[in-house]
Amino acid sequence: MTSYLAGLIGSGIGPSLSPALHEREADRHGVRLVYRTLDIRALGVEPEAVGELVRAAQRLGFDGVNITHPCKQLVIEHLDELAPEAAELGAVNTVVFQGGRAVGHNTDVTGFAQSFARGLPDAPTGDVVQLGAGGAGAAVAHALLNLGVDRLTLLDTDPSRAAALAAVLTSRFGTGRAVSAPTTAVAERLAEADGLVHATPTGMAAHPGLPLPVALLRPELWVAEVVYRPLETELLREARAIGCRTLDGGGMAVFQAADAFRLFTGLEPHTGRMLTDLADLTASSA
Repeated sequence: MTSYLAGLIGSGIGPSLSPALHEREADRHGVRLVYRTLDIRALGVEPEAVGELVRAAQRLGFDGVNITHPCKQLVIEHLDELAPEAAELGAVNTVVFQGGRAVGHNTDVTGFAQSFARGLPDAPTGDVVQLGAGGAGAAVAHALLNLGVDRLTLLDTDPSRAAALAAVLTSRFGTGRAVSAPTTAVAERLAEADGLVHATPTGMAAHPGLPLPVALLRPELWVAEVVYRPLETELLREARAIGCRTLDGGGMAVFQAADAFRLFTGLEPHTGRMLTDLADLTASSA
């Protein structure tokens, strides 16, 4: 039987469903795929150790690894090559080992785009506010502008990071499509926005809480989440309670995993069945 070895590098990733999603999909193809988590917090190392972990995985015969918070940008300097989409984004969520080389890819862009098109197909996209401009935020921002958002306002606790991402987006999509603003401007920007996208770790099992005051939400606003563990974050729960249309992070998790599975194995994933897997796995762990 053909077999593959893959994994996930990040912090606080114990609750991740990536192992189950990849292994279940491999079973459907009649191949064996073993997927391991390499949690930097559990290992007691700093995020900067991601390069050592990638090299160790390569030496141990892994076919590839996924990369998540907080290593999506840190990993880049340790790779031999970047696929065009990863180079453009400045963030990597998938590393494939090919011919002795570590090649970085990013499947978050297509993952979010497919999830948004499926979950909020007719949502207005004139003016959107995004919280978070890190690795996941860069991918989501590119996806949003590809989807036709007219103006995207980026806010991050590190203002220079938001400004840098806005500059990259402007060079690709044109003046006025992406701007940055200080986090103190969130109330003003949300008051005139069609939608809110949350792309920070806040709300994850390891980082519970809300990324902004609930009082800033209003029923006309749609709210999209990148976090998927838990599937219903506190932000989504509060947004739904006041009547907002919402999109959880589950679809993005599945679609990016499907694209990574294709990169690891060369096999075409069954995304519909993987979405069913996610529903099953989140229900059984609720």
